[in-house]
Amino acid sequence: MAQRPKARHDPAHRFAFELPARTESVSRARHLTEERLLLWGRGPEIRDTAALVVSELVTNAVLHTASSRIVCELRQGADSLRIAVRDEGGPAGPRIRDCGADERGRGLLIVDALCEAWGAERTGHGTAQTVWAELPHSLGEPC
Repeated sequence: MAQRPKARHDPAHRFAFELPARTESVSRARHLTEERLLLWGRGPEIRDTAALVVSELVTNAVLHTASSRIVCELRQGADSLRIAVRDEGGPAGPRIRDCGADERGRGLLIVDALCEAWGAERTGHGTAQTVWAELPHSLGEPC
């Protein structure tokens, strides 16, 4: 997991939404992400990638925490898009694991491969945490 200083983000390009921590919320989170990035004028490559990252982070929050709700936030900065999913916590923080042949459990491997940085922070309220990831704006642009 790569750590780097947080980028500055334009408050005019910040969007947050709250959903129940249920499996059907994953598709809603993906749709809201795609819709917002389209409004912000982002191209299809970053929209698709961001939707996949949101899907993986929301799925993890739904399946691996004791949350009744999650909050997803998108922040468009000068160089990157920051995606953050806050949950109500669980017994352990997120971690990449060896899944072997199992098709489940690869979410953070996908996030790690697609993002320039990701991490997790406890929010200071019990076991609640925020898992974040950053996608470079240059994603999908020609060299």
